[in-house]
Amino acid sequence: MKDTLKPGLSHTFQFRIPANKTVPHLYPESDLFRDMPDVLATGFMVGLMEWACVDALRPYLDWPAEQTLGTHVSFSHEAATLPGMTVTVKVRLTQVDGRKLRFEVEADDGVDIISRGSHERTVIDTARFREKIAKKSRLVS
Repeated sequence: MKDTLKPGLSHTFQFRIPANKTVPHLYPESDLFRDMPDVLATGFMVGLMEWACVDALRPYLDWPAEQTLGTHVSFSHEAATLPGMTVTVKVRLTQVDGRKLRFEVEADDGVDIISRGSHERTVIDTARFREKIAKKSRLVS
């Protein structure tokens, strides 16, 4: 992690919502989801908010040896977003506590604010993390 990573960092990220990021596509195995409206799924919205934070952080990390993982999300989902709309996510790094990073995040679809909240990520040593999950994988195999 570079010493230039400081609170106050802000970043804007945009993504045009494709049809496959709507509720019926969230868990295609579920009839319950397949029967729901074709609007941005909350699960995909959370991933989009995380993506915006990762995109903001990448220049400040020794990528790919260092990466970040989400450890906490607290987002509202305030309005429906249709496929074809572009979501703009604005992130601001509010806290750096060692490897723990906290963001304030807001997203809009050009018509409504669709989400606001906070997100925490932790900087990881990618090789060490992969070793840990390899050990865990052997336990469940």
